[in-house]
Amino acid sequence: MGNGEFAAKKLRDDRHMLRWKKADYSRRILHLKEKHDPLEGAPQGRGIVLEKVGIEAKQPNSAIRKCVRVQLIKNGRQCTAFAPRDKAITFIEEHDEVTIEGIGGRKGRSMGDLSGVRYKVIKVNDVSLDMLVHHRKEKPQR
Repeated sequence: MGNGEFAAKKLRDDRHMLRWKKADYSRRILHLKEKHDPLEGAPQGRGIVLEKVGIEAKQPNSAIRKCVRVQLIKNGRQCTAFAPRDKAITFIEEHDEVTIEGIGGRKGRSMGDLSGVRYKVIKVNDVSLDMLVHHRKEKPQR
């Protein structure tokens, strides 16, 4: 490919066309994350807890990770969210309103030994789950 004195237009046009080969560019322009993501591209979402579930960790670990099934308020979609820290699941009951966010895995996918879990719980009834676990606040009843 020429990089000569008058090659600027060709270089610009080639870069414009070849951007579509890059996965992150094409996914961003076509809004693919917003289409399949339950949060629809938002950083956080609120939902109602349907049930508590225990998910087995992938090999070689043999733990049961405590998670909750959440139905989002904005679109009614269901997803599984991880309850981080020890005894955090005890502060979450069915029909509580929780706030969830991405768990921080690679490219927005699941993290660590949790297969299929892409979100974590950060608030229960508008009180930080971290505050509840460290006994700095009490959980309000709904």
